[in-house]
Amino acid sequence: MSKGTLFDKVWDLHTVKTLPSGQTQLFIGLHLIHEVTSPQAFAMLRERGLKVSYPERTVATVDHIVPTSDQARPFADPLAEKMMQELEKNTNDNGIRFYNVGSGSQGIVHVIAPEQGLTQPGMTVACGDSHTSTHGAFGAIAFGIGTSQVRDVLASQTLALAKLKVRKIEVNGDLQPGVYAKDVVLHIIRKLGVKGGVGYAYEYAGSTFEKMSMEERMTVCNMAIEGGARCGYVNPDQTTYDYIQGKDFAPKGDDWEKAVAWWDSLRSDADAEYDDVIVFDAADISPTVTWGITPGQGIGVSEPIPTPDSMPEDERAIAAEAYQYMQLEPGQPLKGTKINVCFIGSCTNGRLSDLQEAAKYAKGHKVASGVKAFVVPGSERVKIAAEAEGLDKIFKEAGFEWREPGCSMCLAMNPDKLQGDQISASSSNRNFKGRQGSSTGRTLLMSPAMVVAAAVKGEVSDVRELV
Repeated sequence: MSKGTLFDKVWDLHTVKTLPSGQTQLFIGLHLIHEVTSPQAFAMLRERGLKVSYPERTVATVDHIVPTSDQARPFADPLAEKMMQELEKNTNDNGIRFYNVGSGSQGIVHVIAPEQGLTQPGMTVACGDSHTSTHGAFGAIAFGIGTSQVRDVLASQTLALAKLKVRKIEVNGDLQPGVYAKDVVLHIIRKLGVKGGVGYAYEYAGSTFEKMSMEERMTVCNMAIEGGARCGYVNPDQTTYDYIQGKDFAPKGDDWEKAVAWWDSLRSDADAEYDDVIVFDAADISPTVTWGITPGQGIGVSEPIPTPDSMPEDERAIAAEAYQYMQLEPGQPLKGTKINVCFIGSCTNGRLSDLQEAAKYAKGHKVASGVKAFVVPGSERVKIAAEAEGLDKIFKEAGFEWREPGCSMCLAMNPDKLQGDQISASSSNRNFKGRQGSSTGRTLLMSPAMVVAAAVKGEVSDVRELV
């Protein structure tokens, strides 16, 4: 087993005890909740006559079901309105901080916690959402959990978990122009597979990650779960500290220096032992697009769709299913595939830097005829900052719709959905069948810059050719 890694250190610091099952009872420092997985958890507490043990360690927002166009209450969808009312009641009854629509701080749960300094190195973080791994970008251990586990954290501030192995994934070198953090993580998942990380925590290391901004690191850690890993993290460094300093919940005064010294001590030791180490060269990564129905079915934008005989035998059945569902042929180019909808947003790529980079490519261009393109900021703070820079004007002049914050078409638990067998260019994290709201809708994952290229050309395009 691993030894001396950040994962080992944080795990040991938060261990309450070893349970008879062999699992660890792990203390959770920060619990994030939203409207989808929390109502049943609160109901289970009420049934048992239990209270929230540490309400000050739980923070709530609303994101999944929020409309991004008309946000007037009551919501047009009765179920969405009911979920909102439940979250409002549960947070009020239990004294939990809640960032509601219009508060100035509402947004996607994995965007608002980092931007406010709630997420910090050395923490254990849990949330009833798969992409909680995002918070590992700060040198935290962050787990997506199910509804019954949300109940457990509310009641006890602990989780019963089996300790993971640790795989170090190194990427070294400079990324080519037009290649982004999204391409890096899609490349890793492509190479290791969607089940490659099962039983592991991923430590992302190497010069490529060291040069990334915090928002880029969040993109990579966000999709650790798509590679099968339970969590992913980056060791904290000066980039981390610069991002956190001055945030709402960051340590202040003398506490700041003490916090940084402690955070430094948590970094993986130089002689740390790992269960596995894999190394990639940044020069081998190109703008990457998924062609199938899992995030692991990705290729460089100029590569042909793989043929069955080029794949391991155990991947051919899912590939055959993907060819049929996506209406694509093995060996054909993906580049040039017509696009109907272009979506920029999500907890993967809805932060300010994502919008800034996308706006660079959108400026001076127009969305192709017949393409619906829209931009959804990840939070109210992101929206305000983007508008202060005039990004909204750039997008609107190019023909994009500018929306209110929310999860939007990432998972379509709101009015933003694909229709029929429309095909979307999406900066989100999953391309599963029906993920974006239509049982026959098709999703191609890519970076925000690549989404802009697709919107402008009306087809899958190489963003490097747009400049």
